[in-house]
Amino acid sequence: MASREISYNGIKYSISYEIVGRGEEILFLHGWGAKKEVMKKAFGSYFDGFRQIYVDLPGFGASSIEKALVTEQYAGIIREFLASIGSHPLCVVGHSFGGKVASLLAPRVLVLLSSAGIPIKKKFSTRVKIRLFKMFKAMGFGFLWRIFASKDVAGMSATMYETLKNVVNEDFTSVFANCPSRILIFWGAEDSTTPLSCGKKISEIARNCVKFEPLSGDHFFFLTHGEGIAANTAALIAQMQDGIAQGKSEEEIDKELNMKGEL
Repeated sequence: MASREISYNGIKYSISYEIVGRGEEILFLHGWGAKKEVMKKAFGSYFDGFRQIYVDLPGFGASSIEKALVTEQYAGIIREFLASIGSHPLCVVGHSFGGKVASLLAPRVLVLLSSAGIPIKKKFSTRVKIRLFKMFKAMGFGFLWRIFASKDVAGMSATMYETLKNVVNEDFTSVFANCPSRILIFWGAEDSTTPLSCGKKISEIARNCVKFEPLSGDHFFFLTHGEGIAANTAALIAQMQDGIAQGKSEEEIDKELNMKGEL
């Protein structure tokens, strides 16, 4: 494991990361409340022939955070980090919140795993909790935020709670729709955190969706499907590289990929 000091908008961040293997570069971005080790556990054994970059996003794992952020700022910090190590990933794999960050990086190949970004109507109890917190905050009792905080920030700082509030309701519909990446979408069929309907919507609006595949499991379904996801990703990369080597245009490559079909 290594650490890299970078500066973004005049603020210094310490980014923890690990690099495994050699070859074309693939960046892995974990979801909210997780860390790079989760992604390495899922995929570390299945991407032979690739240079795998596992990163702790700011505020998670061993990476620092100095102020509350929005997803665009997370993407900016990761861009600075990649530049600092001279990396230009061909592919980015993002789970949940990491999928939003990955989509903003717009790599040649984007792999979304139960990605966040499609708004979901909150439960009635959650809406009541939010209203109560806003009322208490207006009365000067904002310091009671932990009483109202989601389990997603249990044990985390007020900075991370503010960050969660910033990112949880972001609507990435237009980002997914306009993303230039060739996109593979895998989803937990029993996912209750980001429902399967969200994955279906992304697959329908993304202009370059190559594959949408529900797989058995919950929000962390990919922990038991790493080999298949890796095989599909490697196959897409190989097809794209073959097309480029043969001098084919982007349009010709797209046709051969059978957009929105099977690899």
